[in-house]
Amino acid sequence: MTGANRTAMLLAFAVCCSSGLAWASVPLYRMFCQATGLNGTTGRGIRAPGATDRQVTVAFDTNVAPGMAWKFKPENESETIDIGARDMAFFTATNTSDRTITGTATFNVTPAQAGVYFKKIQCFCFTQQTLKPGETVRMPVIFYVDPAILKDADASDIRTITLSYTFYPVDSARTPG
Repeated sequence: MTGANRTAMLLAFAVCCSSGLAWASVPLYRMFCQATGLNGTTGRGIRAPGATDRQVTVAFDTNVAPGMAWKFKPENESETIDIGARDMAFFTATNTSDRTITGTATFNVTPAQAGVYFKKIQCFCFTQQTLKPGETVRMPVIFYVDPAILKDADASDIRTITLSYTFYPVDSARTPG
């Protein structure tokens, strides 16, 4: 094999690897954030481990992207929960427009070091939500705070965790109605 052929093959291999890494970077970054809690990203849980004798307050913050004709709010502004116990909070969304709108919610947790310990079992943010004109829906999130937070020197003194959601419209070309 000549030097030129070897160089061409190495270049083609590098292009393939770079393309593959670029394609996989978003899902890999999302998995990394969920595993580490980076930037307040929450993890997914299957079942709560059980209540401890410590409590934390979970505050709820809601936002809607500019121009999206929805009202979105938590039913309660905050809840005090037992660390390790399963809890459920409800949010309501109302489509204030005269057309069907599909939205998707992004979320984060502050302080950021609590993100790795905040686990969602079920959440409206896992799927897109479609509301008809004037429709109001009640949406649950089932969650718990992992008791491992009590053993983390950087997070054990956290008394309030804020769960924040922002709804964004889904591409209008894919929105029915």
